[in-house]
Amino acid sequence: MNGKQKAKIAVDILMTLALLFLMPYELIGEAVHEWIGAGMLLLFILHHILNRKWTGNLTKGRYTPHRILQTLLAVLVLICILGSMISGIILSRHVFAFLDISGLSSPARVIHMTCAYWGFMLMSLHLGIHWGMMMGMARKVFPKSSSARTWILRLAGIAIAVYGLYAFVKRDILSYLLMQVQYVFFDFEEPVVFFILDYMAAMGVFVFIGYYLWKGLTVKRPGRKTK
Repeated sequence: MNGKQKAKIAVDILMTLALLFLMPYELIGEAVHEWIGAGMLLLFILHHILNRKWTGNLTKGRYTPHRILQTLLAVLVLICILGSMISGIILSRHVFAFLDISGLSSPARVIHMTCAYWGFMLMSLHLGIHWGMMMGMARKVFPKSSSARTWILRLAGIAIAVYGLYAFVKRDILSYLLMQVQYVFFDFEEPVVFFILDYMAAMGVFVFIGYYLWKGLTVKRPGRKTK
């Protein structure tokens, strides 16, 4: 694993953590939320710089089902991130308060919340379609494996996905995705770590879906051997 690959993994991990800590907006405080959001913007820019080769090849080559899914998710994530960032800047009372943007708060709040929740789901799916590649890298670092460890990891993944589905319903995330409510409910007596763990589990559901959707697109043609 070279330095660039390590940098990509580090940026992706930091983006995932930032995404999780951005969700409990009221529980962590407005100023902290804005600073994490600003950090997310910088990480997003760095992510695209590190992956500029992939972006430069968008108009080249054949589009397989895998490539179509990967490109579609990347475009949708880009839209959500830009929507979140632009609306966040408009709503900012701390980091970008010096811009003094007024009169757009109401539509910006709706856009910010909608893009945040759709971005959460889409980024989790995006992470899922790359999960196999990340596991491949992990196997290079930890080459020794066993059937017991494999089954333990599989069962852990299923358990996380099952609890994540429960957390998805418990936190009423579908209502936020469908824009049925305009404000997120927060229990201020709840420790923020419980909120983040539930959202981490909900993220696991979409990672699970993305991973098996990606695997499902891999269809072996009769009479052909895979290398």
